[in-house]
Amino acid sequence: MTDLLAKLAYQTVQYTKSSFALTHKTLSSRLLNLFYDVPGKDQLKPLSPELLETLQTSLARLLETEWKDAERGIYPVELLFDNPWEDFLSYYPALLLDLPRLRERSLQQNYRDFAEDLDTDNYPNYYRRNFHFQTDGYFSDLSANLYDLQVEILFNGCADAMRRRVLAPLKQGLEAGFPSVPARDLRILDIACGTGRTLKFLRATIPQANLFGVDLSTAYLRKAAQLLGQLPGELPQLVGGKVEELPYRGGYFHAATSVFLFHELPGTVRQRAIEECFRVIKPGGWFVICDSIQLGDVPEWDSLLHNFPISFHEPYYNDYIRDDLERRLHRAGFGEVYTQMHHASKYWVARKPQIEA
Repeated sequence: MTDLLAKLAYQTVQYTKSSFALTHKTLSSRLLNLFYDVPGKDQLKPLSPELLETLQTSLARLLETEWKDAERGIYPVELLFDNPWEDFLSYYPALLLDLPRLRERSLQQNYRDFAEDLDTDNYPNYYRRNFHFQTDGYFSDLSANLYDLQVEILFNGCADAMRRRVLAPLKQGLEAGFPSVPARDLRILDIACGTGRTLKFLRATIPQANLFGVDLSTAYLRKAAQLLGQLPGELPQLVGGKVEELPYRGGYFHAATSVFLFHELPGTVRQRAIEECFRVIKPGGWFVICDSIQLGDVPEWDSLLHNFPISFHEPYYNDYIRDDLERRLHRAGFGEVYTQMHHASKYWVARKPQIEA
């Protein structure tokens, strides 16, 4: 009975988050449309009436998979109730106040709009932009404070649920690939770690492992340090750096993860990031990627994929949804590669051969 009540509580929280996100997007869009035009309205594809039903069915499958993995002991059940309510209460008003600025940037196609006190000169050109037309791109503390809330709303309350889908293949791969290595000796890297949500989930899943995070944004690393500093155990090692030039020696990590990164990279950088992960992972180690589904994965949702980069500033998304990441992984040297899909995300699980060619 206790397990059933816990499962019902989890589902209730998740569906409430989903309903709130949909309500927020509907009401905020209607309000903004009273004062602003709809960006790219002539390019948007209509959404079918059946789309919402398929989204709801897919979300139910995601939640069921999440719960079953908790029951199997992949991670503690408590992790499913990890929601940043304090950030929500603190920053939701700021998110609302920021909406008109996002709409204005979108209408003007202004994706180089940063506060005067932000120094963006030493960053790659592909990174110096307002992704999603969000204020200050990835460069300011305001952006870091709003990001997780924005992404949860974007994904209708299930961004964290999709992040957690990297945990099962990662944990199972490490147990199979390094059975004699104690958890305290495992080293796991999260590339483009952002505000640290994935690292937090990794800490709960493999508490004794040594965790590392790398990100280009100093502001987001500050946010990650704040989040992760509240956890018991050793603080993950956070460093600034490019995913295409990882600041680690070869063969150092037993595994690496990447969540919601590759659709924001140009194709050449995407390949280089994969090659860098191959370099820093030990033979027999694993690389788990989570990102958007691609064209044809769920044909009924292709219109959503078409509309996304029109409504948001995502200049590399159209290339990404047509890209063959499995081919890129093999080109970098990974051997075994398999894919999964959970709701709106796709996952590539790749293993570095035991003996390098």
